[in-house]
Amino acid sequence: MAESGSVGVSGSVGESGSAVESGSVDVSRSVDVSGSADGSVAVARPAGGVPGPDDPARAGAPTVVATRANRGGAVGESRGSFGGLVRDRTAIATVAAVHEGLRTPTEIVAEALVRMVERDRKINAFTVVREERARRDAVALEQRSDLDVLPMAGVPVAVERSLAVAGEAVPRGSGVAESDHPAVTRLRAAGAVVTGLTGTSEFGLWPLSDDTEPLTRNPWNRVRGSAAAAAAVAAGAVPVATAADGVGAVRVGAACAGVFGIKPGRYVAPALIGLDSWGGLAENGVLATSVADAALALSVLAARPDLADLDPPDRLRIGVAVDPPHRMFRVDRQWTAAAMEAAELAAADGHTVEPVVLPQGPAALAALLRWYTAELPREDLPEQPERLQPRTRRHLAVGRAIHRLGLVRPAQIDRIESRLLELFEHYDVVITPTLAAPPPRARNNGARGRLADLLALARFTPFTPIWNLVGWPAASVPMGTHTRSRTPVAAQLAGPPGAESTLLRLAARLEARKPWRRLVR
Repeated sequence: MAESGSVGVSGSVGESGSAVESGSVDVSRSVDVSGSADGSVAVARPAGGVPGPDDPARAGAPTVVATRANRGGAVGESRGSFGGLVRDRTAIATVAAVHEGLRTPTEIVAEALVRMVERDRKINAFTVVREERARRDAVALEQRSDLDVLPMAGVPVAVERSLAVAGEAVPRGSGVAESDHPAVTRLRAAGAVVTGLTGTSEFGLWPLSDDTEPLTRNPWNRVRGSAAAAAAVAAGAVPVATAADGVGAVRVGAACAGVFGIKPGRYVAPALIGLDSWGGLAENGVLATSVADAALALSVLAARPDLADLDPPDRLRIGVAVDPPHRMFRVDRQWTAAAMEAAELAAADGHTVEPVVLPQGPAALAALLRWYTAELPREDLPEQPERLQPRTRRHLAVGRAIHRLGLVRPAQIDRIESRLLELFEHYDVVITPTLAAPPPRARNNGARGRLADLLALARFTPFTPIWNLVGWPAASVPMGTHTRSRTPVAAQLAGPPGAESTLLRLAARLEARKPWRRLVR
């Protein structure tokens, strides 16, 4: 094993083409907000105003600052590039302000609700803004005698529609959820306030929110697509969001939107997604603008306070894998450079870094087969199949064919995991590009069901599925901006079972060495 502590970087991630414009986010467009008897607000957004050419100015790119998130203390202020003072709205700072009596949950939630509606005019991330319910939850939270010690006191959070939230319409069904999903229960118990629900693709089968009009748009370049939860966090609507990760959705969304996202390993946090969490592929992860905020949220979901401790890790043995799983896939050079830069930062921090090869080819096929055969709750399926989107109908038909042919076998996973376990006898963490290309242009793919679209997805996300297949933790860390698409690039960190703390601590060090750009008002 190499002891030099360095790794070469072929190319660099440029910033000159990033979507940075002077001025603040334009909030002049109107938005219709219709109330309902249950106290929620369904956001009916105008479908017009679609941006023109792939142009940051026409994409309405918000202002960017490059300051690090506040890691503690009272709510702070930093000076944005537009010249005004920007309140620190990180989860860590919010909790500190509530604990010290400087701010109340009702104040924080009221501001968050206004901000959510303003920001959502351009990104279309929220399906529900919980206007009255969130306010009532905040008032009730203030009455708790343990408010000053709750780990997420007053933090506004967004929950993906894949999870049940009491009093809201059940995911993909009719009626209202009578109780919270266990993950939501833990967030509420810790003092978080669910202020809105973000969209997802039908049944959450696809990583981007790209099948319902108006489409979710990337906050960095609205011509491009995004996952709704990640877009909400990146745009500053909420500091933290939770979402399901079946073949990489949390990390894919985080990489597209320039935020930190982590998928925990199996059995670390409540999953309970669909009938069997997609045969064990899916976990509930978190997205946040800082590693500290994500670590705090994951520590609550996992009921493990130690995960919020971000002291630097001991010296790690790190492998870097940038080759695609198959020669038919190509990796954009700027995404390769993102992984190499993360490796170089880790080496500069004293860790041993060297190249490795992952068994990604067999893993990609095995994950694809399980993704197609994931069982969906029958009560969620309409009696008339034609009510499903064409893409979903094709997905289910292919899954039935795979079942009939007996192509899914446990031995497939056993062989892959055995090779990974052998590899991780020599390494603690592996770094890869999170994606192989920038996010695609935003378009409605729900009406499509072509094989070409599946191949495009496989080429876009070849590095994420292997960690879902074996149920190991993985995270995405922003690493700069793609000069052509003007959207973020990112590196993926992955480790063996139980490595969540190691990944968080390493990610925090990468963030400290290279603070990433954040979108602000």
